[in-house]
Amino acid sequence: MAQIGSFALLIALALSLYSFFVGLFALLLPSDRQSQRLAETARRAGIVVFPAVFLAALCLVVAAFRNDFSIAYIFHHSNRDLDPKYKFATLWSGQEGSLVFWALLLSAYAFVLRLRYKTDPRLFAYASVVVAAVQVFFFALINFAANPFGLLEGPLRPDGTGLNPLLQYPEMVIHPPMLYLGYVGFTVPFAFALGALIMQYPGEKWIHITRRWTMVTWLFLTCGVFLGSHWAYSVLGWGGYWGWDPVENASLMPWLVGTAFLHSVMMQEKRGMLKIWNMWLVFASFWLAILGTFLTRSGIISSVHAFAQSSIGPWFGWFLVVSFIVFAVFFLINIWTSDHLKSEHRLEAVISRESSFLFNNLLFLLLTLDVLWGTWFPKISELVQGNKVTVGAPFYNRVAIPVALLLLLLTAVGPLLAWRKTSFESLKRNFLWPTVASVVVALFVMFTPKSWGSIFGLKPWVDISYFYSLMTIFLSALIAFTVFSEFYRGGSVIAGKTGQGMFASMVQLTHRNTRRYGGYIVHFGVVLVMIGFSGAALNQEKEAEMGFGDKMHIGSYDLVCRTYTQDDNANESSEWALIDVYQNGQLQRTMSPQRIFYKASQQASTKPDIDQGFKEDLYLVYEGQNDKGQPVIKAHVNPMVIWIWIGAWVMIVGTGLALVESAPAPVTVPVRRMMEAAAPVATGD
Repeated sequence: MAQIGSFALLIALALSLYSFFVGLFALLLPSDRQSQRLAETARRAGIVVFPAVFLAALCLVVAAFRNDFSIAYIFHHSNRDLDPKYKFATLWSGQEGSLVFWALLLSAYAFVLRLRYKTDPRLFAYASVVVAAVQVFFFALINFAANPFGLLEGPLRPDGTGLNPLLQYPEMVIHPPMLYLGYVGFTVPFAFALGALIMQYPGEKWIHITRRWTMVTWLFLTCGVFLGSHWAYSVLGWGGYWGWDPVENASLMPWLVGTAFLHSVMMQEKRGMLKIWNMWLVFASFWLAILGTFLTRSGIISSVHAFAQSSIGPWFGWFLVVSFIVFAVFFLINIWTSDHLKSEHRLEAVISRESSFLFNNLLFLLLTLDVLWGTWFPKISELVQGNKVTVGAPFYNRVAIPVALLLLLLTAVGPLLAWRKTSFESLKRNFLWPTVASVVVALFVMFTPKSWGSIFGLKPWVDISYFYSLMTIFLSALIAFTVFSEFYRGGSVIAGKTGQGMFASMVQLTHRNTRRYGGYIVHFGVVLVMIGFSGAALNQEKEAEMGFGDKMHIGSYDLVCRTYTQDDNANESSEWALIDVYQNGQLQRTMSPQRIFYKASQQASTKPDIDQGFKEDLYLVYEGQNDKGQPVIKAHVNPMVIWIWIGAWVMIVGTGLALVESAPAPVTVPVRRMMEAAAPVATGD
């Protein structure tokens, strides 16, 4: 397997080099049959890269299933008794294998790009050359600096050291692929943007192509980010889903910039504005994805998610520098020699759709810079002062939450503003009842005599977190009501013309403009996610030693330890407790948090037990044992968390809908008669 895999990676490198140099040479030649033949051979060579790297990845997976511990990578990341589904995760669980997986996904994207070249052969040829250059970098890195098929020195080991315990969770079979599909996918929009700069591409066609690729990439990255949050919540045992870890930040930054691009691209399509800005947003999303990879692989930061320190950090550092210089040079050439990047219109009024998109982009950029500064601050402080100053969650919450609230406000206001200029009467008509309804919701949450909302009525001016949560609920309600009003207004028009029901009219409305109304569904998903976030202000936690029959009270729950015991199998040993959960004196359920010790890796991991509900989660963690051998249980009550996961699904559905082509509007009777009158009369000759 090692020889086949190594040879496949060398072939992939050779094909990528051919695709890059021959493709570039063909583009530099005058357009004739000879250059077209050369370009075609470069395209086909690029297509064959995918099966070559697929063979290498397959060899690595097969080696894991065959327990081939002569390969150092398999020895360090697998073992004989590892669950078969986690043997697939061996491919991306370590440094070298994850780079093979990255190269595999990049080649898959390039494969699709090169098959769709007839959409615009010249533009796709330039994009193909750019992608080939990125492939050359990764295959050179894999072949010469991080070879996954290196053989283990010394005698053959009978068993491997096992997969990282934190990765032995079903979600980790799909979380990294989703995240990598997002990271890698930003290469394609970057390739189109750089290709358009090199050829000084006229018109807006490239931006239409890039927008769809970016939406697909953004969809995968969204899945990856939320799956990662759910994994952190379900596995790490600290009771939270987002801790502003540097690697979490690394996934958030390209997501934020990609989101900004998907909003501002409408300005270029509708009004011919923000052309330069969009170019840099596309580049920044790609560059930040590579920067995040540099963070996780260079060893310059410490994180539960990061790989161990290695020598490949300088490779990524130089790639970041070179890619920035190349893009900047061609951008400046375009600015000096052409005017196709100049805006066709200017901002005419502050209260307008254009203005909302502009402020939206500035806030996304500000939030990205805040996260970037906080992530790099420990390293910067170490270089400047000689000691590392760690930046924690309080800093990020202090700077990010106000920006996020302003983004929520724009999400509510923006869709209802008109292009160019919005009149006061239009504002009043569109926002009056959504604003009133949102105020009613906020007041209800503040002063309802029961439920967690009553706490807001007591503490919003004492603790800023409660005030932020209340504002989140108010703005989320405003978004929800404005989204509903958009569906209702459009549905009413169709219902009045067709006589069909309101729901059917709304469905037809969505089919006619999937991009717009799919975007509204995404916004509604954001509402649900933010409602889930707002519950964090009311989190409760408590820790206690619990022997037989011992009790703990938290929130509305009484926890009673029924028993505790141990278990053992070939792969792991575990300690766990059975906890009876009572509410109002009634037994509701029995929960069993665990602590697992993995024998192959000699590492321990917690396995929380979570009882999810629409109102709150009861989250139990087995922390360990006291001196008497009794379990130490930590309990959390986390309100509204489930709405984060529901909102993520709604965002995914909305994005998928926005990718579907809109159905053509039916021809009305007056228009049909005009068309018939204008049609030529058949003479029968």
